Amino acid sequence: MNIIYFEKLDSTNTYAKNNIENLSDKTIISADMQTNGHGRFERSWVDLGSENIYMSFVLKPVEKISQVHADLTRYLSVCICKQLEEMGLSPNIKYPNDILINEKKVCGILAETVIKGGKSKGIVLGLGVNLNASAERLSQIDAPATSINVELGQNINKKEFMEDLIKRFFTDYDEFLQKGFEFIKEDYERRSFAAQKFSS
Repeated sequence: MNIIYFEKLDSTNTYAKNNIENLSDKTIISADMQTNGHGRFERSWVDLGSENIYMSFVLKPVEKISQVHADLTRYLSVCICKQLEEMGLSPNIKYPNDILINEKKVCGILAETVIKGGKSKGIVLGLGVNLNASAERLSQIDAPATSINVELGQNINKKEFMEDLIKRFFTDYDEFLQKGFEFIKEDYERRSFAAQKFSS
């Protein structure tokens, strides 16, 4: 595993995609600032400052992408939820790629497959986490949003949060690739925002 840090990038996903052939499997790209971060359908991701998380996993499991690789977004969302729960929070997963706290977005995930010459070069799994953000910056987002420091009333150590998340992701990663969605189905569905809304 290799972690590459940047002070500024247009997008960690864009950098990873553009350089994927020169990046090894399980490389992590992290930036303190994103000037052109984006989510699904090219929706812009507001940069909330250097104490928040903008990072991408470069994954090269196989040359042919299957359903299990399409479910990596859900696998990562479960990993993040477990970490937030250990911090005392109650997150939910809003399909397909958002994590909410009190119905406000705290994290977005974007998976992109890179195909060249008809072959898969890998998967870029990006995420942005509102870790330490002011209420003023959060108000610039065009949808209900929150941050972990706002929810807990204290600043969060970015280095420790990232290290814990990366370790958590790779601890069960290989087993997930073997077993697929069934490996996390119960964990995922229990945290589903739709399920929570239905039960309430």
